[in-house]
Amino acid sequence: MTSSPRLLDGIHGPADVKALAPAQLPQLAAEIREELISVTSRTGGHIGPNLGVVELTIALHRVFETPTDQFVFDVAHQGYVHKLLTGRNGPEFQKIRHTGGLSGFLTRGESPHDSFGAGHAGTALSAALGMATARDLNGTSEHVVAVCGDAAFTCGITLEALNNVVTSTKRLIVILNDNEWSIAKNVGAISSYLNRLSTSPTYNKLHHDIEAFFRSFPGGTEMNRVYSKWKRETKDFIVGSSLFEKFGLRYLGPVDGHDLEALTKNLEFARHADVPVLIHVLTKKGRGLDPAINAPEKFHGASPFNPETGESTKTATATYSEVFGQTLLRMARQDKRIIAITGAMPSGTGLSTFAEQLPGQFFDVGIAEEHAVIFAAGLATKGLRPVCAIYSTFLQRAYDPIIHDVALQNLPVTFCMDRAGLSPNDGPTHHGLFDISYLRCVPNAVVMQPKDGDELVDMMATSIAHPGPAFIRYPRGTARISADRGPAAILPLGHAEVLRQGSNIMIWALGPMVDDALKLAERLSATEKLSVGVVNARFVKPLDRTLLLSHAACIPLLVTMEDHAATGGFGSAVLEVLQEAGCPVALERIGWPDRFIEHGSNVDDLRAAHGLAPAQIHRRIMDRWRNLSAERVEMGT
Repeated sequence: MTSSPRLLDGIHGPADVKALAPAQLPQLAAEIREELISVTSRTGGHIGPNLGVVELTIALHRVFETPTDQFVFDVAHQGYVHKLLTGRNGPEFQKIRHTGGLSGFLTRGESPHDSFGAGHAGTALSAALGMATARDLNGTSEHVVAVCGDAAFTCGITLEALNNVVTSTKRLIVILNDNEWSIAKNVGAISSYLNRLSTSPTYNKLHHDIEAFFRSFPGGTEMNRVYSKWKRETKDFIVGSSLFEKFGLRYLGPVDGHDLEALTKNLEFARHADVPVLIHVLTKKGRGLDPAINAPEKFHGASPFNPETGESTKTATATYSEVFGQTLLRMARQDKRIIAITGAMPSGTGLSTFAEQLPGQFFDVGIAEEHAVIFAAGLATKGLRPVCAIYSTFLQRAYDPIIHDVALQNLPVTFCMDRAGLSPNDGPTHHGLFDISYLRCVPNAVVMQPKDGDELVDMMATSIAHPGPAFIRYPRGTARISADRGPAAILPLGHAEVLRQGSNIMIWALGPMVDDALKLAERLSATEKLSVGVVNARFVKPLDRTLLLSHAACIPLLVTMEDHAATGGFGSAVLEVLQEAGCPVALERIGWPDRFIEHGSNVDDLRAAHGLAPAQIHRRIMDRWRNLSAERVEMGT
């Protein structure tokens, strides 16, 4: 007996979704969930968000016509279902987030159905509003739909866009995908407000009843338009308006986000509306996978897992995030001035245990990095020692507050920047490759990076003791830490550490590149008979000028190695010091090239693709050494 073919295997684009009978859609939804679980259990990925939007995405493609109509997904990590329905259900989907596979987000270069790339929260409404306004200016008629999670409305960018909708366009559709979670449980007044809306079924029933009454008469459409205008201007004398209607959007909902008929009906209404519409859709994050429902934070972005139990492989070695979280908890118990702040990332930054054990010293401000930084500045003015735990790539959003509110006032705020360097599976929106460049030009900033977990502990103590702003960058991944290490040491600012002395080449390495540099020095010494030393730079700012210039005076070749963009990075800082001092020493700067780095299965794959694998760095240094030696021979030195 042969099994019947899957409906999903016959979906090669949105037209195939439209061709299905309504009775077939639940089967398609079930097959999509099976595929999502099968693939992400092997590859890892954002399984929880995607399981929650299966019916919503099917309904969108039933009602609208992409790529003519355009969907903008906030963050876009919930776009896997969209990929499956737009011709990407093939071998590349099986390797999603891995080398040679699809991106875990939406990118314009991957498909014409991806109208806008994303990766950070809160951008969809602004982008969609820009696209809708451009449509109006161009005189075309396509629909623009922004799909925003409820957490996006805790983000300042979304609220700024919301304030501009009615002054920019008359036709825009906003889907509020309300699952009560971003990564962690949503926090704040907006979250509480949405919860009240979702538990008030009488709100839209009264709206629909009044509209149906008006539309039953000849000319009822115009009567209803007059009623809607009057209702807004009288502050809803008959029935309380939603917050969104006060911004000028027609509010529909709450709608069951897993009821295809209700979703289709409301989307059809929005499609024909002549005013901006917001549909409030209630979905269940992780629907179809019990472990994901029971642990939504873990399964927001999961490592490979057992689909039956939800268990994932866990390394026995502590990660940098865990070392940070454990250390900060220990320090905060001893010093009540220490306040931990995160932006909707307590688990990802290692602060979940801190939040449980010291709730009075912990603040999750939601997806609001600018607020987090200025909030920390305010705390610091009152003698507290705030610590902002924010991924390197997300801290970019708070650049102005870093300069204007923290550094300008020289306030003692510590920034612990997780995911500095590569976040390989997530790709360019999540790689932390620019923070050295955007921080080392800021006056009063101290910027450092540990070579291991032990040094992270010392740097945290150093930053808390420092009277001004301090930034610690560290990568995703495991961190060596000694089982018998003593108390944290306060490091002298701007002092590097010589790990190995050399007379031909000195490698100044930063963070995770220190281990690579030590191995490289061993190989160069053994195979090339060169005397190669290694410096653990530790500090990007202030840089150890004294040690650097002493090396420049007697070492023919200096090499810098960093897990950061070469442009404007640590190597550039070294180059500037040498130039200012008039040192003619040769310098080879090794870092990531001046381009956005794609996603890949692991760091090693991506390094090899961009000339940063150990063997490639070895060749590069030897080529520079041979050229340098040839030049010296020509000059007779």
